Formats: sequence, structure tokens, C-alpha cells
Amino acid sequence: MSLGLPTHLVGREAELAVLRDAIAQLRTGTGGVVLVEGEPGIGKSSLVAAAAAAGQESGCTVLHGIADQAAHPLPLRLLCDCLEITQRANDARRAEMLRFARAERPDLLVSSAVHAAMIEMLLTLVEEDCATAPTMMVLDDVQWADDASLDVCRRLASTAAHLPLLLVLSFRPVPRGSGMRQLRATLRGHATTTISLGPLGPDAIRDLLSDVAGAPPGPALVELAAQASGNPLYVRELVESLVREGGVTVGERADLRETSLCTVRRSLAAALDSRLSFVRADALDMLRVAALLGREFAVGEVAAVLGRSTIDISDDLQEAVAAGILVDAGQRMAFRHPLIRQALYDGMPTALRVALHQDAARALDGIGGVEPQRVAQQLLESGRVGDRWARRWLARTAPVLAVRAPRLAAELLDRELEHGVADQRDRAAFSAALAQILVGAGEHEKAAGRARQALAVSGEPADRGRMYWVLARALFSGGDNDAAVATLEQALEEDLPDDWRARLLGSLAMFQRAGSGALEAADATARRAMEIGESAGDTFAIAYALTDLWLTHSVQRQHLSALDCVDRALETLNATDDHVDLRCYALHARIFTLQNLSRWSDAEAALREARQFLLDDDRTDDARFSVTAAVLTYWLGQWDDTLAELESVDQSVSAMTYRGLRERGPMWLWHGLAALIAVRRDDRAAAEGHLRAGLRQPPVTVADRENTDFLLFARALSAEQKGDPHLALSHLGGVLSREPGEMTLIHQWLPTVVRLALAVDDDSAAAAALAACRAEAATEQVPARATAAADWCTGLYERDPAPLRSAMEHYRAVGVPVELAGTLEDLAVVLVEQGNTGESKRLIGEALDLYGGFGAVWDIRRAEARLRRYGIRSGVRGARTKRPAHGWDALTPTEHKIALLVAAGSSTSDIAQSMFLTRRTTQTHISHILAKLGLRSRVEIAREAFSRDPAAIPTDL
Repeated sequence: MSLGLPTHLVGREAELAVLRDAIAQLRTGTGGVVLVEGEPGIGKSSLVAAAAAAGQESGCTVLHGIADQAAHPLPLRLLCDCLEITQRANDARRAEMLRFARAERPDLLVSSAVHAAMIEMLLTLVEEDCATAPTMMVLDDVQWADDASLDVCRRLASTAAHLPLLLVLSFRPVPRGSGMRQLRATLRGHATTTISLGPLGPDAIRDLLSDVAGAPPGPALVELAAQASGNPLYVRELVESLVREGGVTVGERADLRETSLCTVRRSLAAALDSRLSFVRADALDMLRVAALLGREFAVGEVAAVLGRSTIDISDDLQEAVAAGILVDAGQRMAFRHPLIRQALYDGMPTALRVALHQDAARALDGIGGVEPQRVAQQLLESGRVGDRWARRWLARTAPVLAVRAPRLAAELLDRELEHGVADQRDRAAFSAALAQILVGAGEHEKAAGRARQALAVSGEPADRGRMYWVLARALFSGGDNDAAVATLEQALEEDLPDDWRARLLGSLAMFQRAGSGALEAADATARRAMEIGESAGDTFAIAYALTDLWLTHSVQRQHLSALDCVDRALETLNATDDHVDLRCYALHARIFTLQNLSRWSDAEAALREARQFLLDDDRTDDARFSVTAAVLTYWLGQWDDTLAELESVDQSVSAMTYRGLRERGPMWLWHGLAALIAVRRDDRAAAEGHLRAGLRQPPVTVADRENTDFLLFARALSAEQKGDPHLALSHLGGVLSREPGEMTLIHQWLPTVVRLALAVDDDSAAAAALAACRAEAATEQVPARATAAADWCTGLYERDPAPLRSAMEHYRAVGVPVELAGTLEDLAVVLVEQGNTGESKRLIGEALDLYGGFGAVWDIRRAEARLRRYGIRSGVRGARTKRPAHGWDALTPTEHKIALLVAAGSSTSDIAQSMFLTRRTTQTHISHILAKLGLRSRVEIAREAFSRDPAAIPTDL
């Protein structure tokens, strides 16, 4: 898309030089971010247009996007325009994205998932363009962009320097909305160059006047131009209007015909009006209609609104171009400057503007291929409520609009409902659609209110089933589990279709267990749900009921039965492409169960399978599976990978409930894991930060409580680290028993409880922990993790090496090094107490080597102190080499593999695919590599890899 602006600049040579330097860096493979800010008319668009031209001359791929000054910008419109998603339909990747964006979806609550997937597709597309050639993305007037586009800008900014990507953003200095403020805050944390455009100086103003008037300016013209305060657009419009009106004489100099004009202060609006006064009435009508459609518009759309043919308006378009009002923008036309369009728009009487917006909505609806969100924009900006045609259109289009432009749909629906909708069916449909949007947006209280309104007027059983589903989820996600249960029980008293009855029962089973731990009731409800779901042939209900049964079996430690349930759920879902959220939940559940069965390699394979599912067709589920992956890699001792997974997760994890399909909890897990690693690595500041954040929100339900165990364990170890084992033991007192229906894997923490209790001579606490662990082991369907933990506790409490050896051999055989290291340490202590110094030295050496591999500095100090009492010092196996903080040797195994893949030319998406990571996690690893090597770009990573380890670089990709 062409910006359609002159690339000849006056007075901005220094600023253009900065951009040319950035382009030169881009050509060497190092991208970056350049911000151009300044007041309206100061020359931002002209500067970035000149930079874009320079980028094209340098052989870069240059992509342009201009945010439109619309009251309700369309989601991702800026980025889709920039990347020419609709314009380049012959490009297979873009065509696929277009199909995805326009697809009808039967999922219950999917708008946020669709936008998240589209964002991943856009980011992948940018990366693919960068792999083809150095790429320059110019995004103009970013202050008008929608929040989803701003999110993409934030993510592009964090990766631009690592790619051959130059991101140029222009915007006004006053932030518009929270999204813009977040973008600017993010950019402060990256290598960003900021160009602040101020007023042009006197010499530059003279040059500009010469350029506009065609001759050097005389003193009166210079004096008049000084009133424009150095704003080039103001100067240009002011002088061009005088030239058109014959107010300037041009000879050796250009000057005012009447010097008295220099005392008349003319406004920019007046200058713009003067420009418009030189076009015919028909052309002006055409321009007014075009102004309704935005900064850019399709010629066919303007013709349709006017009720004329494209040929009929061609002369008007040519006249507007000749007058400097419109410019060519590829397949579309554009206003030369947003202020010109705004002057046209604001100059229309309100009544005319309202009527034209209504006419535009109808006309756009009649054009094939126009997306409904464009029609919705016109309806919303008209401000009219209650129009019969508009309501019919909204009733027909609301389900699609709710997915593609949820905020826009919500405003339209809310406005109509507040005005009063007489037709009961429309009122029910509008309330229902709005409730679903609000649940997806996290506005739970409002969603519940609208769902209740829909139920009050809806008589269709299937519609009522859907609304009870939405109402229950709004209540549950808002923290009122009891009200959610009561709502579902009320719903099930009605005569609902079997598919909805089965789905509601599936939800009820989950809420019964999550809220109060009513496990037997939840199990019975889930079995009823599955029976009715099978009778109705509802895939979703069957699979959802099976995940409920997976949960009840898991709580009972019947892990083989749980695995069977989740495998059956996945088999059921594999028969359909629908219900992505539920499939993700089931995949997550399978990973959890395999860990409980001590099948760690199978759990890793299951994670790879889940990631492959997400990577296929650009599905996105980064946050949920990153937390799952973080838990798995923690126990496998891959703590750097754990932190990379956590760093890739947005801080919105507290809201992750699989859109209401499961309980809350990842927020506590997120902070708990991060805090625990920080404690064990003796990073006390980071540990305290995560502990404060995690403990700030107290758990309410059983489901909440079972996700806090990592956090509580980290708090206990922090207290021990500070020299207070009694306090540490008291912090762990809450994990000695589980509440009814609670999942918490307490056996993970009980060996530490026994160790601490014995250290402070609290035999009763140690005995209680041992009893709890044995009880946990006794419930296992097959001996697995809890059984090994019980052996560990037994050996510690009874000072008996035999059960400790059994636990050690189990952890060594299944490949779980974190638990192996702890067992080795405790066994070494028990052996040395019994005089077996030789074996104790060997075992503690192995334990310390494992701790060193995790970076567990504090564990090493604790273990050394415990053995030092018996005269054993750690030097017996030679000094353990600590991984350096910087340089090639500082890279973790995962980072080393990724560095080699970068050197081989693999994109972030390719690396993620080959290593079964998310794009975000992969990018986090790349950022760590760059920081450790002190480099700026992938090109520099490649050079370093070729100099260090050329033989290891893959060549068969």
C-alpha cells in the first residue's frame, strides 16, 4: 500500500538521516524500532513516507499501514492492511489467514481465541517476510489503532532487533487509551530510537515557502507564514490557499499581493475549507461520502453509497486528486492528510452525517464481500438507535460480529437494548449475544446481568440452555461458585434439549468439585452427563463429562482410570475439528496424569503432541501450555527452560480458565514456580517479589487451594533460607492433609516436612507427615510418585537407608532429577550418621552435581552444611564448574540448540515447530541468547555459532 505522500522533505534532513542509518543497519541484518512523534501536521507522515522510499531504494521489503481515525477501530485492521491480507489474496499464506478470519465457528465462546490465533498468524507472516528480505514496517497514526493491533506492535517491538525488521511507528505525543500507554511503556524497555518532530526553523520555513509558491518568499509572505508556528501542513495549506485565490504574486520573489493580509490570522480549518471550495458540488458530495468511510476507501463503496456507477464518479475523483485532496493508495484511494478528511467530516451538519452513515451501512451491506464489521462501524457512528432495518441486520449478523469485532458488537447491542427492543425474540437474541461477548471480555458481572435478561424473555429451549451455560460461566469466572451451581440446578429443572442438558451437567460436575470438593456428587453428575451426551450424540458433552471423570479419578489417585478417561475424551474429540478449548484442556490433563504415574518421558512426549496440535493451523494457547510445560520442566531439572516458559506468559494468567471449562489457578502456579526457583537459586529479591504477588490474592475454593502448593513451599524454603526452620515448618503445616475433593499432590512436599520437623526436634510433625505420605501412597491405583515419596519419608524418619535407596532407584529409573537430588542428599546424611562415610561422600557429590546443573545455589549450601557436621566437605569430587553468566558457554542446552538453528536460518516458527515450543517461548530463549552473548541480531548469533561450533549447525533443514 502506498502512503501517497510527497517524499521530498524540507527541514527534516537530520531526522531522515536517523532513519537512513536504521535502514543501513537493517540491511546488515539488525532491525530495531524507530518512533516518530509530533503534533498533527508537523510532518510525521511525510517523514515516514520518505523513509519508506529510502527503504525501497535499499532493496528492503516495505510494508505500510495507516490507522484510521474511527471512533470504533476494527480489530487488527491496521496490521491486516499493512500486511495486505485482503489485497494479496493470491498469496497462499494470506489467503489462509483470510479464510480463518471469516470462518463461521460453532464454538461457544471463541472471539478472544480467534483474535489470539490471528495475532500469531500475523507475527508468523512478518517473520516469513523477514526471512525473505530485510523488512521495514511503517505504521502511521498509531494513536488511532485498536488494542489488538497495539498488542501486535508491542510483540513486534520486542523481536524487531533480533530480526531483519525495522518497525517505524508514528503517533501524536499524547497517548490515546490504555493500549497506547502500554505500547509506549513496553518500548521504553527495548532498544528504541525516538524522533520528536518540533516546529520548522526559519530557514526551513523559507525553503518550504519557495517549494509551495515557486519562488523565494518575500518579507510579507514570511511574516504571514510565521503565524503557522512552524507547522509545515499549516504553512502549506495557508500559502496554497492564497495562491489559488490570487493573493500571491510570483516573480523573482513570491509575496502577498496585499501586504495587509499579513495581519490577518487564518485558521487551518479556514485554509482547508478554501481548498475544498475549489471543487464542484458533485465532487464535494463524493468527498463527504468518502470521509464517512475513513482515511482510505474503495471507489466502489463510495459509488454504491451515492447510488452511482464507478464511471459516473471518476471525474469527481480526478478533480479531487488534482486539488490535492485525494491521493492514490494502490487499490484504494486515500485522503492526502487526516486533517483534510476530518475537516470534511466535521463540516457536515449532524443530521446529514447521521443519515449518510445509515445510508452507507445499507449500501455496504449490499456489496458482496464487505465484512459485517464495516457495516457495524457505520451504524455505530450514525448514533441512531431503533432503526428497523439496522435491528434486523444486527439480529442476523450478531453471532459473526461477536467473534470478529466483539467490542463493536457489544456497543451496538448494548445501545439497542438500553434504548428498548420491543420485539421479544430480538431482545432475547441481543441479550444473549451481548452476554457471550462480555464473558469473553472478562466483564462477568455485566455478562451475568445480560444473560438473566435473555432468560427472562427467551422461550426457545435451546436458547435457554445456551444462556444458562453463559450465566453459570459468568458467575463462576467472577468468583461466585455457589451461585453458578444454583443456576445450573435451576436450569436442569427445565425441559431443555438433551445436548444442552448434558453440557450443563458437565459444568455442574466441575463446579461441584471445584467449589466445595463434593467429589461423589461430581462423579455422579459427570456420569449422568456422559449418559445423556451419548444418547444425544453430542461430542462436546461426552468429552467434557470424560474430563470431569478424569478429575475425580485423579483426586482419588486412580491415575490409570484417569488416563483412560482423558484418552477417551481425546478420541471423541478427534472426530471433529470443533471445540479446540476442550481438546486443549484434555491434552493438559493427559500430561498431568502421566507425571502422576511417573511416566516422565511419556509426559514430555504428550507435551510435544499438545504443542504440535497448537502449532498446526496456527492455533494459539501459549499461556496455558506454557504453565503446564513449566511445571514439567521444573521437575525434570530444566529450570532455565521453566523460567523461559514462565516469561513467555502474559500476566493475565489469573483469568485462564479455558473460557470457563475448568477452575482458576495458573496465577498461583505462575508465581509459585518462579518464586521456588528464585529461592533455590538464592535470588532473594526475585523470590520476595513473586511471593508478595502470589500471596496477595487468597484462595477461596478447593480448586484455588490446590494450585497454591508451589507458592507455599517456596515461602517455607525462603523462611528456612533466612535461618528460621520453625517458621518454615509452620508454613508447610497446611499441606499435611487435603480438603475433601482436593487434588493437591501433597506427597511432593512431605519429605521436606519430615526433614524440617526432624531438624527442629518436632517428632509429632515428622510422624504426621510420614503418615500423610503413606496414606497418599496407599490410594494410588498403581505404585508411582506417592509411593516413592513415602519411601523417602520413611527412610528419613526411621533413619533407614533401605527405603531411601528404593526411592533413589525409582527417581533414577524414571528420570526425575530434582527429586533424585533431594533423595541423594538425605540418603548421604543417613549413611554418614551410620558411619558409612565412603558411600555418603559419593552420593553427596552426585547430589551437588545435580544441584549445580539446576543452578540451585542454596540447596548446595544447605547440603554442604548438613554433611560438614560429620566432617565431609564438598571438594572430594573436585570443584564443580559453575556455568558462566555470559558468553557461548553460558548457553543452556536448549539455548545452544536454538542458537544453532538460528545459524542454520530457521525462523522462530520453524524452531518452535522443531523443538515443540511456542513462538513466545522460542523468542524468549532467543532474547536470552542475545543477552548472554552481548549481541543484537540473529545474524550476529549465526556468526558466533559458525565461529564456535560450525560442525553442529544443521544443514538438512
